[in-house]
Amino acid sequence: MSGAGALLVAGTTSDAGKSVLTAGICRWLSRQGVKVAPFKAQNMSLNSMVTADGAEIGRAQYMQAQAARTEPKAIMNPVLLKPGSDRRSQVVLLGRPIAEVDALEYGAHKERLRAVVAESLAELRAEYDVVICEGAGSPAEINLRAGDLANMGLARAADLPVIVVGDIDRGGVFASLFGTVALLEPADQALVAGFVINKFRGAAELLAPGLDQLQALTGRPTLGVLPWRLGLYLDSEDTLALDAPRPDARAPYGDQTLRIAVVRFPRISNFTDLDALACEPGVVVRYAASPGDLADADLVVLPGTRATVADLAWLRETGMADEITRRAAEERPVLGICGGFQMLARRIDDDVESATGGAEGLGLLPASVFFADDKTLGRPNGRGYGEPVTAYEIHHGIVDVEGGEPFLDGCRLGAVYGTVWHGAMENDGFRRGFLADIARRAGRDFTPAPDVSFAALREQTLDALGDLVEEHLDTGALWRLIENGAPAGLPVVPPGGAPETSLGTTTDK
Repeated sequence: MSGAGALLVAGTTSDAGKSVLTAGICRWLSRQGVKVAPFKAQNMSLNSMVTADGAEIGRAQYMQAQAARTEPKAIMNPVLLKPGSDRRSQVVLLGRPIAEVDALEYGAHKERLRAVVAESLAELRAEYDVVICEGAGSPAEINLRAGDLANMGLARAADLPVIVVGDIDRGGVFASLFGTVALLEPADQALVAGFVINKFRGAAELLAPGLDQLQALTGRPTLGVLPWRLGLYLDSEDTLALDAPRPDARAPYGDQTLRIAVVRFPRISNFTDLDALACEPGVVVRYAASPGDLADADLVVLPGTRATVADLAWLRETGMADEITRRAAEERPVLGICGGFQMLARRIDDDVESATGGAEGLGLLPASVFFADDKTLGRPNGRGYGEPVTAYEIHHGIVDVEGGEPFLDGCRLGAVYGTVWHGAMENDGFRRGFLADIARRAGRDFTPAPDVSFAALREQTLDALGDLVEEHLDTGALWRLIENGAPAGLPVVPPGGAPETSLGTTTDK
């Protein structure tokens, strides 16, 4: 391929399938011998990962780099926003936090961020044959268009052809695709070259008339229809993915099934930690929002959170804190990861994340926590259950362990475990040792499978995404867009509603 090509994958909504389609295109191109990289200019997500050189990026971009078979880098996700409340987010720029802002304060950073986004994309395009960009949310969020960094603002600045993916499983996909284009100004529409429909299940012949009519209305083809595949929610950015159906355990739900309940905090982060547990045959992982959801669990997990003190208050308000305390007293297993570990401590002093001064923890582990101004980002390693463990850490909270038995970097007291290490369960030997320990403590007749490789299963899923692209998209049309950009002369789609001559007038007298 001559020169550097690029393509932007936009979506009608959040969780429409942008991340997995981007990953699938990256894997498909990598198979063709193309040196390809993913890119997301601005990402709002609480699922993040640490690169080899200690930079924090969106977990989805890390996964997409794996799909592309290239080393993840901070420039693949130059701007990461991590919400801490409904109004404020931490701004992470090129892998390092630079500010805590609300929506209005964020505007003051836009020009600086826009320059970094442009430089990052230019650097990737110079290094790689192809860059597959992922949009954010929807490009038709017209209230945000003026300051847009990740959708049509990026496409216009970098002259990127755009394909728009819509999730037919939600319903209303034709209206969503048509409306997305129609709401864009003409110069933005000129870059939208086609559509992809995601999560289709049904009779293709019933869908075909709609595809023909969509092309007649917009002048743009549908480049493919991706069939429904359960279990392709790799490293999602959105908690919306937690509501999607997930595969049942691959063993009967009975005495040999290990039941794990994960507390679904309002600001839950890095819930990808639990994917490795869910990959085990005979393990059921579900998300819990009330005390009753914890009742029959063999293990309760308090995962990471971007709002430790606020989510601890929520845990108490829901009554789940009392249930967790009772479990600990009965020697029933509880695991805290990062923010969840911090909640299990005796005291949390926080003038950084919540600026509340802190709170009393649940007191189930002999530890205390204080929040440092500087964020800890790292890729630690150690041992557990006699097995090597590699992990990653992302936190302001510093845990001072004051007793108990060692558990990774944290501690264990009775059946309560705590660590700030994310990703530990992805280590197969450690995961099997931990699950065997939990099964023994829970009195469950469960033995982990000896041959499950989390890394191999991830590769299989990435290959499955590549297969979907190769088998169900018009890859020739994708190549042409990547090499040549959006076709000239794409028609302008007028917005629906009143005729143009009467727009902005009134008939009231």
